[in-house]
Amino acid sequence: MPVTKKHTILLLLIPPLILAFNFCGDLAPVNSTPVKAADTLVYLNHSPAAEYVGMNTCKLCHQEIYNTFIKTGMGKSFAVATHTKSSADFSRATIYDQNADFHYQAYWQKDSLFMKEFRLNKKDTLHARTEQVNYIIGSGQHTNSHLQVINGYVNQMPMTFYTQKKHWDLPPGFENGLNTRFSRKIGLECMSCHNAYPDLVVGSENKYSSLPSGINCERCHGPGSIHVEQRRTGVSIDTSKYIDYSIVNPAKLSIDAQFDICQRCHLQGNAILKEGKSFYDFKPGQKLSDYISVFLPKYENADNEFIMASHADRLKQSPCFIRSYEKTRNKNVLKPYKEAMTCVTCHNPHVSVKETNANVFNDACVKCHRDTKVGPEHEKRLAKVGCGLHSAKFSNCTGCHMPLSGSVDIPHVTVHDHYIRKPVSAEEKNKIKTFVGLYAVNEKNPDALTRARAYINQYDKFDQNPCYLDSAAQILKQEGDLQKNIYALLQLSFIKQDYSKILSLVNRLGENKCFEQLFVKQSYDNKDGWASYQVGESYFVSGNLAAAIRWFKKSVALVPYNLDFRNKLGSTLAASQNLKEAADQFNFIISENPKYLQAYTNLGYIRLVQGAPEEAVKLYTIGLKLDPDNEALLLNLAGYYAFKNDRTSAKKYLNQVIKKNPANQKAVAALKQMNR
Repeated sequence: MPVTKKHTILLLLIPPLILAFNFCGDLAPVNSTPVKAADTLVYLNHSPAAEYVGMNTCKLCHQEIYNTFIKTGMGKSFAVATHTKSSADFSRATIYDQNADFHYQAYWQKDSLFMKEFRLNKKDTLHARTEQVNYIIGSGQHTNSHLQVINGYVNQMPMTFYTQKKHWDLPPGFENGLNTRFSRKIGLECMSCHNAYPDLVVGSENKYSSLPSGINCERCHGPGSIHVEQRRTGVSIDTSKYIDYSIVNPAKLSIDAQFDICQRCHLQGNAILKEGKSFYDFKPGQKLSDYISVFLPKYENADNEFIMASHADRLKQSPCFIRSYEKTRNKNVLKPYKEAMTCVTCHNPHVSVKETNANVFNDACVKCHRDTKVGPEHEKRLAKVGCGLHSAKFSNCTGCHMPLSGSVDIPHVTVHDHYIRKPVSAEEKNKIKTFVGLYAVNEKNPDALTRARAYINQYDKFDQNPCYLDSAAQILKQEGDLQKNIYALLQLSFIKQDYSKILSLVNRLGENKCFEQLFVKQSYDNKDGWASYQVGESYFVSGNLAAAIRWFKKSVALVPYNLDFRNKLGSTLAASQNLKEAADQFNFIISENPKYLQAYTNLGYIRLVQGAPEEAVKLYTIGLKLDPDNEALLLNLAGYYAFKNDRTSAKKYLNQVIKKNPANQKAVAALKQMNR
């Protein structure tokens, strides 16, 4: 959950930033069960005892598959920034963000990749900041984006190379004045789909103790430790007759279970975790909706719009899929998956799409459409693409029925629309779309609380349309269980800045003396830490600093590596004149992440109050190199130079604030006073 500028406090001139697995039944004896759609049966690697062994272990027995898989988009999804990993053209690796007035340049210095941010006034450099790129995320089929790691904290950097157009630009989500520069957090939800499972430090949002390189075998087959141990001890299974329950073979699963494996990452959207689950928990062969419900906004007359990773959702809308699914879903026969259309009908997950002959895709179409007839107009259209009649020669079925198109969320990228259908007329494309509501792509009837959380999350992360909050409020109003809904109610009230509502929830649950006992658990989603923070912010806004500090301390204890939480705790301690404890928080932040700007601003203020102005200005200077536009920092520098009777320098910093934000009343009033 992001912390916005709305949730800030003022220290004189400083507004610091706010900010289990089911093991089903008894095990079947080895070699006892005939092959059938088996996702409802027990796989040994669904056990909590099963561990991930890594791709290098798998290749000891599966070298040939490994050799092709590492060339796929999954195998190349994430790696250390090297010349070999990068797909970018560095001959013109510069961009300009006109909203932020920053230039960016990417360049190699021997074997290290760097990104430079700078601002110019004609030919004079007003600001320059250079950071090293540590990882490249993206296979290079569509993009290469760039990540920085500081003491385990992973953030995205402000340049992406779009490989199809060989074009450098801002990353998706950084455009239109939303450039977060070097501070966009890469959390577990993002990392767990673009890479093999990382080791997230518990009590953080984006700090990792280790990062693997690329999506590996076990994301589709499940953890491999039990399988490896069985092979090492001589246990063998004739897989032509029996299922090997030590490892998941997706080809032996039902259609739905196969789709769930792909949908875990190829169903991008508004992902809502089920109670007590994390992005680590789903394993191949399990039901995805038991762990995650993925929501998308539904519109009438918007069939041509889709997001990048919507392959599963689009394919499921296709008549090709629907008809094959209806034929096979109720069958309990040998290998029903062979008769249905799934992702692997066209894609071999072990082989790169770049190395797959185009005939593979056409052959998949011919398998069902060999006798398709066409009219004269269709014949003319087919002749232009060189494929003749449907019943004769095929060369490019996807050109018309899965056309290349841009996605609505990623610029400079084209991808085949996986909604397979007849070409759409221009009239259909130009219809006005109408919002219908959110729907769960992978679950027919999600419960009310899940739906409410989806509406809240849609507003919080994707689209600040008040109708989402209204829908959430209406659903929660109908659900009367306060304790069950408390996290959703707190988040909803926090987003709406209805702090009195949060305090009323505190009082209502406090009557049962259970409120503080609710938020005591650490988890990967940090929901108890966030709840504590939201209560603390509500007490802070009400002016009850003692209660705010108590709750902020609780949030920090639960999420010790959320530096925004610590910064707010330190700011509130300073506002209560507890400068020593406040300084301890800011020093901790700097030791954890020396690029965290607000800690320098706030610690500088404390040093100024403590009578160490020269130390304060050193801290301010470090902060200014990180962000030349931070208003709190510029105001503090203006205050420092006014204290030193250097009116020229003080006015310079005040004018910088006003140039970027003419509505800053503190800067306007201070400058007016100095000009008297």
